[in-house]
Formats: sequence, C-alpha cells, structure tokens
Amino acid sequence: MTAAISARGLARRFGAVVAVAGIDLDIPRAQIYGFLGPNGSGKSTTIRMLCGLLVPTRGSVTVLGHAVPRETEVVRRKLGYMTQRFSLWEDLTVAENLDFMARVYDVGREMRRARIAARISEYGLAPIAGQRAGTLSGGQRQRLALAAATLHEPQLLLLDEPTSAVDPQSRREFWESLFALVAAGTTILVSTHYMDEAERCHRLAILDRGRIAAEGAPKELARAIDATVIEIEAEDLVAARRALAALPEVRSVAQLGHRLHVLMRRDTPEPERRLSAALAPHCPDARVERVGASLEDVFVAATRLKDGDPKELAA
Repeated sequence: MTAAISARGLARRFGAVVAVAGIDLDIPRAQIYGFLGPNGSGKSTTIRMLCGLLVPTRGSVTVLGHAVPRETEVVRRKLGYMTQRFSLWEDLTVAENLDFMARVYDVGREMRRARIAARISEYGLAPIAGQRAGTLSGGQRQRLALAAATLHEPQLLLLDEPTSAVDPQSRREFWESLFALVAAGTTILVSTHYMDEAERCHRLAILDRGRIAAEGAPKELARAIDATVIEIEAEDLVAARRALAALPEVRSVAQLGHRLHVLMRRDTPEPERRLSAALAPHCPDARVERVGASLEDVFVAATRLKDGDPKELAA
C-alpha cells in the first residue's frame, strides 16, 4: 500500500528566512504520525504545505495519491484540518456549528443529520448542543473542533498543536478519540511540543530548524540515541553539577527533583566509573546509575547536542 503522504526535498522560504530546509517524508496509512519540535522548527509550515495552503519553494508532495499543490482541491475533500486556535463560530451553538460545517463539506441532508447526531454522541456534546461555542471550555471547544473536522469522514486528519489550550484529562480523552479514528482507517498527522503526546504516536519526526533531526517509532529513537544516559543521586547536587561541568564527555545535565539526569558522549568508556571518580572528592555519597533514554533525552540529543553545539547544563 502506498504511503498516505510522501514528500521529497520539501522546502519553504519566507524572504531570507528558511522555515523548512528540505525534508523527506513517508507517512504510513492508518497510523498517527507526529511532528515534535519547538516553536519555529517548521512544524506548522510543513503541515500547511502538505495540505496545499502553502506552495513549497521547492520539492514535491503526494497526498493520498494526489500531487500537491496541483491537485489540492481533490485532496482537500479527503482531509480534515484542525488548528491550535479555535476556528469555529463563537456566536453559533454547538449544533449550529456542526450543521454549518457539514454544509461546507457538502454532506447531503439525510446523511448530514445522521453524522451530526453521531458526532454529538461520540464526542459527548449532547449536554452542550444548544450552547454557544464562545461560552465553551477549552476541552469542550476541542471536542467540537474534532467533531467538525471529521463530519465528512476524511481519510487524512491534520492536527496542528490541537491540545495547546486544554487540561491533561481533556488531552487524554482527545487522544483516545484519535486512536478510535485510526482503528477505523484514518491517517493522522499531529504536531506537538508535548513529550507525552509524542510518545503516543506510532512514528515520529523530530524537527529542528526546518530539518528532520531524527525519525522513527518512539522506542526505536530511544534505543538509537547518540548518548549514554546516567542518573545521579547526591546530597549536594550543586557540588555534583560543578564537578560534572568540568568533564568534556558530559553533554547535558538536568535536575529532576533530587536527581541529576546526565547525557554523556556515547563513546565514553565505563561512563558510570568515570562519573563516580569525578564526583567522589565532592560528593562521596553520590549514587550513579545508567538508565534508559526518554523521548526528552532523544529530543535534546537530536536538536541541541549535535556536533559543534555547546554542551547543555540546563537546570
């Protein structure tokens, strides 16, 4: 089966600013594929090129078997798009918003009624169906936006940081809804800067300064990280941090409660022994242990600790 989205050499400039510097993508069908990256990494620009809202400066894109931007109108009928900002009509009720969007998608009258009723039921909108959208909470707005984006049963759903303004419980429920859509055959591309959300994706691209810095399933990325991960427990973490700062093989130090989380060069021999020896004069009580990499470790190693970048000793 062909990929839902394929891109080669995709790039976009805005004057002298390079927003996307040339990326290759192959996004499988019926999976959740994530873009993880900070603001300015090129996530939103890439999504807008993929759905035809922006014309690439160079490169090629195929979406659901159609060339973009040449066949953008065909593609748009097959995709749903949900932005981080609530984009429905605040002076219309929940039901009125859904009815209006169904008409925009050209859903027939009988089918329109059935789909609106189904979305209201699926996303728990019945108690607020007569409420104006402008009075809804963040989680309620999010459920309404997802219901509206799926009224025409799109094959592809593009979500641009959709959970940036909702509470953790609403985010969890939102992701359960996404997996239900995938089980029904929908392909989902979601951009996020939340590590816990990125962990939920089947595959993931970490974007940095308009390029893909790493790509793969979250667990694959953690196993392949170009660093050794060590955790240190000590009474005097300030002294421990000073000792670690003097070691050239230490690339990153972050404090997690009463522990220090350390990324070291992967080629460092006997890293636990090396750190224990360096800490002994300052923190004789220090406990040093090698641990598995988290997705945050992968992100730091891929985006901040490339060759030539300074070491990171963030608090």
